[in-house]
Amino acid sequence: MPDTPRLAPALQAAASDAYLFDAASWQVLDANRSACGRLQYALPELQAMTLLQLAPQWPAGQPVFDQGIGAEAIVQARLQRRDAAIHAVRLRLTRTEHQGRTLILALGEDLRTPQETAAALAQVQSRFNAIVSNTPGLVYQFSMTADGRAGFPYLSDGCQALLGLSPKQLHAQPELFYQLILPEDRASYRDSMQASRHALWSWNWEGRIWVEAWKDVKWINLRSTPRALEHGTVQWEGIMTNITESRLEQIEVRQSRARLAELTAHIDKVKEQERTRLARELHDDLGGNLTAIKMALAMLTRRLPAGDALLQEKAGYVDDLVDRSIDAVHRISLDLRPSMLDLGLVAALDWQVREFSRQAGIECVFASNRKEIDLSLDQATTLFRIAQEALTNIAKHARASKVAVRLDKQRQHIRLCISDNGVGLRPLDRAKPQSFGIRGMSERASALGGTLQLADAAGGGTVLTIKIRLATPREAIIAAAASTPTQHGLRQPDVREP
Repeated sequence: MPDTPRLAPALQAAASDAYLFDAASWQVLDANRSACGRLQYALPELQAMTLLQLAPQWPAGQPVFDQGIGAEAIVQARLQRRDAAIHAVRLRLTRTEHQGRTLILALGEDLRTPQETAAALAQVQSRFNAIVSNTPGLVYQFSMTADGRAGFPYLSDGCQALLGLSPKQLHAQPELFYQLILPEDRASYRDSMQASRHALWSWNWEGRIWVEAWKDVKWINLRSTPRALEHGTVQWEGIMTNITESRLEQIEVRQSRARLAELTAHIDKVKEQERTRLARELHDDLGGNLTAIKMALAMLTRRLPAGDALLQEKAGYVDDLVDRSIDAVHRISLDLRPSMLDLGLVAALDWQVREFSRQAGIECVFASNRKEIDLSLDQATTLFRIAQEALTNIAKHARASKVAVRLDKQRQHIRLCISDNGVGLRPLDRAKPQSFGIRGMSERASALGGTLQLADAAGGGTVLTIKIRLATPREAIIAAAASTPTQHGLRQPDVREP
């Protein structure tokens, strides 16, 4: 079967239109890129058409080869583009043969008059101006030569409103734009531009400029696409927009988060202080009073008549009641503030794990890479409370038979990992509105400037990991907030001591 005829490579790359038709049916067999672009059709679409479909107004008197014309003819045609506009061309038709098949090669020459060309350009320019005028920001072209000379071939009317400079000023002195950028943001600007230039990747940069006309700082976003020109020049086409409002909102959100984290830390600290006070009062006052009552009761019991069984029974009942009350005070005091915390976090967690195993009947082991870890009381208490909450959740929901708690001190971090072999935690469970246990643990970790992660265990179950920096809570909170420093009137996070 004969192969499908195609245009020669030189015609495929030609700037003028080129078509290949079947001589019998005038079916389009091939067209070059210029012809496809001019008529706004993809090649497969053109190959489904004939010359008469492309030129519905083809004059009846135009010569065709099967009427005795020689090997070549020149005709004028009005080809119809996809958008219904007319493309007037002069076609040079040449008869050729390919594997016994007669073909017609048509080379097109644009027949538009200078007035028509100007009108078309004016229409395109009008559309472009309408798009640019309704585009927020500055539409621009920026070029960089091989030797580092910058230029702005095109700047829209938004230049003055965004940069405080007229297009004429930037055309004459392109370096003025670089001078607008705050000194601390210039390195990122240069680095991102050079990366885009060398790789011909999209250029996306955010930074601050100082607008002298308004004595103000603006955040701008620059997005553009590069293309290589002759002699090593690269030109970008894109848009600059004013993102000051959104950036200030982001800064305000970070400020709010930092303040909220400090407030949470302060509330937890006050709660722990109140728990410690209550535990001390329960132990010292109520516990001391109960102990005195027990001693007095023992003395009275010894003086009861030996033969009065009823009084002996009542005295025994009161003594048991005092013992249960002492046990309750001791248990409540430990719940409010475990005295083991005075011996350090490692000892407190070891005690808590053994208590959990005894009370819940679940095998639970504890390990640490240090015998002692130097932490502030607030940090140790917070990590202890997170571990308590996690173990409580496991006892309530996990249906686990084994639990492992590990505490590690790393170079600049403390890592607490609690894993179980239970039923696991579904994503929906983590997002439930009433999931205060997980939310509380996460808030406690955030208050220390740390993170909490939940993951599925390898053999089933859940792994909870808390990681905090070895820094004061305030330093960790501010670092986590990642606030932007103040420059020329931009506010930085207002983080104050509670």
